[in-house]
Amino acid sequence: MDADEKRFRAYHAAVAGRPPRATLLRALAAFEAENRVGFAVDLGAGEGRDAIVLLQLGWSVLAIDSDATALARLRARRDLPPGARLVTRHGSFVDVSWPRADLVNASFALPLCPPERFPDLWARLRASLLPGGRFAGQLYGERDGWAGRPGLTTHGRDTARALFAGWTIEMFEEEETDAVTPRGEAKHWHIFHIVARAAA
Repeated sequence: MDADEKRFRAYHAAVAGRPPRATLLRALAAFEAENRVGFAVDLGAGEGRDAIVLLQLGWSVLAIDSDATALARLRARRDLPPGARLVTRHGSFVDVSWPRADLVNASFALPLCPPERFPDLWARLRASLLPGGRFAGQLYGERDGWAGRPGLTTHGRDTARALFAGWTIEMFEEEETDAVTPRGEAKHWHIFHIVARAAA
């Protein structure tokens, strides 16, 4: 097991049982207002913190994660509804392709894409959203305590908003605080929590 795999496994263990992210719940409320249920891709799905609520609401879900153990735990969850339309795919979302979707959910995942590969990843993500589809997730700001780490992508406020040119931004909340990581490490957080709707 390499260092990244150990780190992700420790992270997944630390967040097990926590509720879905507020960005996903915001996106789901918008879909509910449209009386719409569809197909979601969950990038960095882990053990299903977000995927499980999608499945419970009748969504079809493709869960992508580089931690095969976490995906196995997702498939074995006791709260997985009977007949759940779940497909799991083992691999890094930076490398793995996925079909067009109504929702791409990326809770705290996209910053883990290396900066030199982020433009291609973002272009693929944008192209994968169906008309009126939504993105829900987080980007790290330039003042985040991990900014400058190898393999980590951060954005300024303006560059983060510019990623959604032509879309309707339904949530864009900037958070900056000193707290701890799920594994108990002190960290300065600078985060953009985002929900955006692609053009219909």
